[in-house]
Amino acid sequence: MATVLKSFSIMGVDGYPVDIETDIIPGMPGVTIVGMGDTAIREAKERLQTAIVNAKYEFPNRKIVINLAPSDMKKSGSNFDLAMAVGLLKRAGQINIPGGKGLEKFAFIGELSLTSQLRPCSGVLPMAIAAKNSGIEKLIVPVQNFNEASLVKGITVIGLRSLNEVVDFLHGKSTDTENTSQNEKSSPQTVQDDFNEVRGQDSLIKYIQIAAAGGHNMLMTGAPGCGKSMIAKRIPTIMPGMAEEEALEVTKIYSVAGLLKERGRLITSRPFRSPHHNASTNSLIGGGNDAKPGEISLAHNGVLFLDEIAEFSKNTLNSLRQPMEDKIVTISRVRYTHRYPCNFMLVAAMNPCPCGYYGSERCKCTDYEILKYRQKLSGPIMDRIDIQKYVNQVNFLNLSSYSPGTSSAQLKQQVEFARDMQKKRYADFSGINCNAQMTPSLIKEHCSLDSESVKILEKAYDKYKYSARTYYKFLKIARTFADFEGCENIRKKDVVNALMSRDLEKEEYGMVVV
Repeated sequence: MATVLKSFSIMGVDGYPVDIETDIIPGMPGVTIVGMGDTAIREAKERLQTAIVNAKYEFPNRKIVINLAPSDMKKSGSNFDLAMAVGLLKRAGQINIPGGKGLEKFAFIGELSLTSQLRPCSGVLPMAIAAKNSGIEKLIVPVQNFNEASLVKGITVIGLRSLNEVVDFLHGKSTDTENTSQNEKSSPQTVQDDFNEVRGQDSLIKYIQIAAAGGHNMLMTGAPGCGKSMIAKRIPTIMPGMAEEEALEVTKIYSVAGLLKERGRLITSRPFRSPHHNASTNSLIGGGNDAKPGEISLAHNGVLFLDEIAEFSKNTLNSLRQPMEDKIVTISRVRYTHRYPCNFMLVAAMNPCPCGYYGSERCKCTDYEILKYRQKLSGPIMDRIDIQKYVNQVNFLNLSSYSPGTSSAQLKQQVEFARDMQKKRYADFSGINCNAQMTPSLIKEHCSLDSESVKILEKAYDKYKYSARTYYKFLKIARTFADFEGCENIRKKDVVNALMSRDLEKEEYGMVVV
């Protein structure tokens, strides 16, 4: 009778159980692995045979069939090696569980080396979550993945180093690595960027605080060297800390992508991703042969910074339109569909014209050239960017001053104050943490305006012909301005400040093209 053991695979950022069915039948000696596995799984038969022999066990000289169920779902990775090896040894009678107990409550994750050592795998955190939800009591993983799997409470995680240690553990023998984590080395301290190094941009920093407090997308436009990139890199330092649920979501994504730098620790600082402008659509959105998460998913709950956004491919930028609205990206293939979360704050930077010096005597660009350059960003993309502000050149006296500006810690306190108001407001609404995520019904409930504010918006609409999406964005930004000062109702000055948040559209309105 076939031996059935539990392991897990990844679909998107979530794990799901896989039954490893192993049987030995009459026939020509060899190993056949079925169940829609990729190349890494098909090559496992060579690792299995060598690892079992080097572990001093007997490899059956008969026909071996291993099935990965459900067989109609494509599977990838080398994390099934350990379950296949244990299942084969159990079926061959070389593993005998004391007390007659079976392996129903066990699950196995790990890659085997040719020397029978266990190697770490990516995606262990979502697999451990799936193991807990499946009723698994004991999860055996490589010792390098022990800390990562132990982030999931309510399940016993056993970290072991080799196939021999796994068999000894199943036979009831104690091992010196069982249930012990590796000694954590303290990471070297890095220099923290701080807003006190930014000089002469006080009015812009106010809007940056608003963007961070409300989760609003932002575009900074200015001449080369005016400080756009410098400011963008410091935005994560003023964003509020992540809740445990948010940290778990981010850690799952990085675990699936194989980018966890410190296994066994939740990622608590908000991600900051800055892809180069030659990035492909797949690298930005996600995809490829294995449909891995892209930059927008790696920036989930954090900041996606697109420097020189006008230099990105137009098709690549337009692929952001749906994820920016839905906060989730769907990657479809012939046999499967992956859905990755991508609730990011977009921060972009660009020059105002082809030469970069629009507004100064150095610029010789015509209105036509300027508009053509800016049209590299399509209307729908610009419509999804809440705040569009100019970054002015800094006066030399400000640069030469040794007096520091406002620190990130001080700016963060104000941002957290506004974000706390939003958390209380949306406490009963799942998936909504800030004003930028408000639905039309929530906007109607929390963004009521007095008659004077409505008249101001009407005048702005009549002049600039804003879209309905832009109108709602004005209300969201005004709501954030009110939260920033602890006001329950949106005031006239909040609406005025919101209307001042779209510099580029006002400027382009006055341009004449011949």
